[in-house]
Amino acid sequence: MKPHNLSNHFRQQRMRKFLELVPAEGGVRILDLGGTPEYWRALPALYGLPNVEITILNLDRRERADQNLAVRYGDACATGLPDNSFDIVHSNSVIEHVGDWTRMEAMAGEVRRLAPSYFVQTPNYWFPVEPHYKMPFVQFLPALLRNRIRDAVFPNDSIELLRPGQMRSLFPDAALWRERVAGLTKSLVAIRAG
Repeated sequence: MKPHNLSNHFRQQRMRKFLELVPAEGGVRILDLGGTPEYWRALPALYGLPNVEITILNLDRRERADQNLAVRYGDACATGLPDNSFDIVHSNSVIEHVGDWTRMEAMAGEVRRLAPSYFVQTPNYWFPVEPHYKMPFVQFLPALLRNRIRDAVFPNDSIELLRPGQMRSLFPDAALWRERVAGLTKSLVAIRAG
């Protein structure tokens, strides 16, 4: 299987799991922290449906609307949105980019307060292939060397992969689903069904 097809396979598998949180009847308001419109356009199960509202909050200052989704500027660690203003919060491979542990805790707090249900995915620190670099064992290098590589490849990005215990600490009221490949945990997903 080609790498692109493999990543699509995992994305589709993950989305099937996410859809378990979406009610079969009635409307639903979804907040995607750090997402993109392209991600949702690839999901015909939700994109364009009149009873589904998708709000994407990210650092892109170009606010726009399309079908049933709206893109708004904002920080996932300090959204400024009211408590329980959505039904589900979704975040895919974002929490590892927000910065240090304090910022991760802030984002997790926002996720938990903004909706009764949430679905937060992040790559697993212990998986042998680091998904951002698509290279094995980069995450195990000493911090100084790892940061030099990161600065060369992703100069304006923070990448701090999380371990299962850290995800449990950030999302204590969630179940931790392990997305596996060849018996190894590739990704960690904190899921709370409200």
